[in-house]
Amino acid sequence: MSNPLPSNYTQLLDELKANIRQARLRATVAANAELLQLYWQIGKQTLTQQEQAQWGDKITAQLAVDLQSEFPTMKGLSHRNIKYMRQFAVAYTDFSIGQRPVAQLSWSHHIILMDKLTQPEERQF
Repeated sequence: MSNPLPSNYTQLLDELKANIRQARLRATVAANAELLQLYWQIGKQTLTQQEQAQWGDKITAQLAVDLQSEFPTMKGLSHRNIKYMRQFAVAYTDFSIGQRPVAQLSWSHHIILMDKLTQPEERQF
């Protein structure tokens, strides 16, 4: 003889599903914010070095190779993406996540925005 499910089982299941979905969304938003902060820091550091030590594309290309070698499973460390990170640091001169809407956009959305803005003065957000 099988035990029937309690009368509130469906309600409990629905609540648990909602909790799981909400937790997954919060985790995704938090991970996105951390990734944006990391990309901004990389962009800021390479931009500073480029200005102070007159780095060129060869140095950032080597950085990409070395970072990809150290973190082979991490995406987003290509030479092209490091250039975007520098552009990101230029666009957001004082970057802090906090509750700003900028943290709600994914990295790919920031790249699309930066690509659409053609004038350097337009790129500061």
